[in-house]
Amino acid sequence: MDYFVHESSYVDEGAEIGKGTKIWHFSHILSGAKIGEYCSLGQNVSIAGGTVVGNHVKVQNNVSVYEGTVIEDDVFLGPSCVLTNVTNPRSQVIRKSLYEKTLIRRGASIGANATVVCGITIGRYAFIAAGAVIAKDVADYALMIGVPARQKGWMSRHGHVLKDPDSEGTYVCPESGLRYREMDKGVLRCLDLDEDAPLPEDLAVGKVFYRELKSR
Repeated sequence: MDYFVHESSYVDEGAEIGKGTKIWHFSHILSGAKIGEYCSLGQNVSIAGGTVVGNHVKVQNNVSVYEGTVIEDDVFLGPSCVLTNVTNPRSQVIRKSLYEKTLIRRGASIGANATVVCGITIGRYAFIAAGAVIAKDVADYALMIGVPARQKGWMSRHGHVLKDPDSEGTYVCPESGLRYREMDKGVLRCLDLDEDAPLPEDLAVGKVFYRELKSR
């Protein structure tokens, strides 16, 4: 076995777990779930059958991922965030054949206690604030805040609000130096990297000096 499972957790026969993945205390991976490489699943996490989880995904404590959910690489699911798979659940009505697909695209972050209504797509590197309720599709790099959530700006891949564009409308991430521009209304793109490309190794390590400057 080339992945780690804490002795208090269960991985059902038929689940697929990638190498280097770590599954911590009191978690349950059901048969039919597919989890990629080098993921981290915290305490009390449940991954249902029929779900797909990419590589390098971090799932924090007390998160349940239900059938119909597809999570791409490098996604972060914050503590106690809520995912769903039926819009109109009733205990007396069986809707197992009607589970709705929720797609969380590469690099997106879902904040603690946020709720994601099923049947939507959360774009690449979108940032969902803690406690937000997401009920419709979210654009790439969008910062979403509130109940119901509204877009309050753009976020860089490194998780910084993009401010003060230059005369050509170009934003610069204060930590990485990567440049971003709104190509069309509601469509932001990185000028230096393809949205589907992983971060280069030299940009994948946070810079302490930025946090120190911010605190001054």
